[in-house]
Amino acid sequence: MQKKVLIVDDHPDLRRLVSITLCGTGFELIEACDGDQALELILQHQPSLVVLDVMMPGKMDGFQLCEYIKSTPQLQFIKVLLLSARSQATDLEKGIKVRADDYMVKPFSPLLLLRKVNELME
Repeated sequence: MQKKVLIVDDHPDLRRLVSITLCGTGFELIEACDGDQALELILQHQPSLVVLDVMMPGKMDGFQLCEYIKSTPQLQFIKVLLLSARSQATDLEKGIKVRADDYMVKPFSPLLLLRKVNELME
């Protein structure tokens, strides 16, 4: 069965960049523009990995969605890679607190993103 990756970012250009980076990896790629849509797709598709922006409009930001995923027994298996422009120590600590599997800062290296995704999907 093909592994699914959900890409969540409110900026279409960044979703496209992540999609292009992961294109050809054999993963099924799904996209969402905010936390609410992402949660709906997570419940529907049960992806193996969520590449998740931290700052998004709507009811749920990336930290809140990550915390929901990691605290919900039927979703805990999902890996979460936070991808954010927020790079202060407090942001990284919050990523650890919500149990993200990894944290990358924007702008990011597509090669590093690909490597981290492959590591998380092993």
